[in-house]
Amino acid sequence: MILYNTLTRKKEEFKPIEEGKVTMYVCGPTVYNYIHVGNARPLVVFDTLKRYFKYKGYKVKYLVNFTDIDDKMIKKANEEGTTVKEVADRYIDEFYKDANGLLLDEKETVHPRATAHIKEIVEFVEDLIEKGAAYNVDGNVYFDITKAKDYGKLSKKNIEELMSGARIEVSEEKKNPMDFALWKKEKPGEPSWNSPWGKGRPGWHIECSVMAKTFLGETIDIHAGGEDLQFPHHENEIAQSETLTEKPFANYWLHNAMINVENVKMSKSKSNFSTVRDVSREFDLEVLRFFLLSAHYRNPINFSRELLAQSERGLERLYNGKKNLEYLMDKTTDRNLTEEELNIKEEINKYKFEFIQSMEDDLNTADSIASLFEIIKVANSNFNEKSSKNLIKYTYDVLLELSAILGILSKTDELLDEEIIELIQKRSEARANKDYKLADEIRDELKNKGIIIEDTKEGVKWKRI
Repeated sequence: MILYNTLTRKKEEFKPIEEGKVTMYVCGPTVYNYIHVGNARPLVVFDTLKRYFKYKGYKVKYLVNFTDIDDKMIKKANEEGTTVKEVADRYIDEFYKDANGLLLDEKETVHPRATAHIKEIVEFVEDLIEKGAAYNVDGNVYFDITKAKDYGKLSKKNIEELMSGARIEVSEEKKNPMDFALWKKEKPGEPSWNSPWGKGRPGWHIECSVMAKTFLGETIDIHAGGEDLQFPHHENEIAQSETLTEKPFANYWLHNAMINVENVKMSKSKSNFSTVRDVSREFDLEVLRFFLLSAHYRNPINFSRELLAQSERGLERLYNGKKNLEYLMDKTTDRNLTEEELNIKEEINKYKFEFIQSMEDDLNTADSIASLFEIIKVANSNFNEKSSKNLIKYTYDVLLELSAILGILSKTDELLDEEIIELIQKRSEARANKDYKLADEIRDELKNKGIIIEDTKEGVKWKRI
């Protein structure tokens, strides 16, 4: 498999540290609100990569952290007159509801909370101080970036550029303006924990380094997240982790592009974001998952209701194709394939191969989805009640096998009544026999039963009204 490594700015063959196993760390949400669509993109994209690795036979250790202590958490708790823990508990519960709607593969996914690993964080900081790479100033502990080797290698900027281009917390007690907080001294009204430097709380960057090391080891295969995290977050993770262990922190860095609204990056600070919960009020969240996978993960995508509606129609086409195969499996009989059917099977296999090739090429889910549509098109154009059940079942199994990698088409939607299915089939036969009068009569009858049908080059599409 080929993956684009942000660290080297090129596509590279993926070679895991340990044969047959993959370790992945994905930066998760700060749990002070519902996740927004921008948060959902890396969750869906890298969940799909996880699914593909599992499909290939890898055992995957997969971690998505919860940041449950930071300035935003404290502000939210103060606004509500509650505690940071209560805010975190509530929005972690809400996260799981959205994760379920997005069809994330939560089996064996680890979701550590920063506050559950204070002991390990303190030990990590102590070790950095002992190595001379961090310093304590009156209870605030900072990382000294001059001790980091190749600082800026991920974002490909030198320190002077980073200093001029980044928003840096100004503090006279820092040795260097670019030094960042590992431990923050206690302030009145804030949660705090004991440490050798007095009561306080961890800085933002330290939690990911500590939890990756704790759960996945000193060097991990893949670290992933949104491209906005490259600097300062991921750059600082590399600095503190590699300074401590003197080993590479991650061999592959994967970053998804941003979601835009009218070509402006979606973010809470710009108030142009939609939460996943907002979307769920109008669309099934499988539609949002399908939308997020319909573009290559490294390309920015525009978000709008119109584009979601377009994705909804596309997903409906796939579901209709799936249901049609289910119907035909019930109506056909097992028999050997004719020469023409053997050719059709080869065509199905061709699109399966193209699907896999697209996934192997830097997780190109957009092209993989196109292969699914081609499989449905072949089925709609060639299969009927006289077709071999063996071939229909084979096509159905391929469709489910590939769609499971993308995390779609798993829902067992309500089935059409037997009478309606038969009417749709009879209308298709009438059209094939050029009996358009009968076909129109059946169309009107279906409309009266609440079913709208549409003839497309991919086959018959239907929906309830």
